[in-house]
Amino acid sequence: VNVIVLAVATDDELAKEYDDIDDVPASVKDGIREWFRWYKTPDDKPLNGFGFDEKYLDKKTAAEVIEETHDAWKKLRSGDIEAGKLWTGN
Repeated sequence: VNVIVLAVATDDELAKEYDDIDDVPASVKDGIREWFRWYKTPDDKPLNGFGFDEKYLDKKTAAEVIEETHDAWKKLRSGDIEAGKLWTGN
């Protein structure tokens, strides 16, 4: 599962308007979703699918996913969990 986090640079003028995903216009979110849906197809790869009924998650939930993923990565790198076929070298 791929997780994509959308962010706005703090020095971007839109950063003051876009504090959370509901602040972003639907047309912008739709365009971003469609870009991620189609961007691999020139390499003969299938369209990307999306979880959560194709809904964007809010900032709080995104932060929770980042924290959970980071914790899992740290456990993987330390050997606390089995890497299986994953490459964990530098």
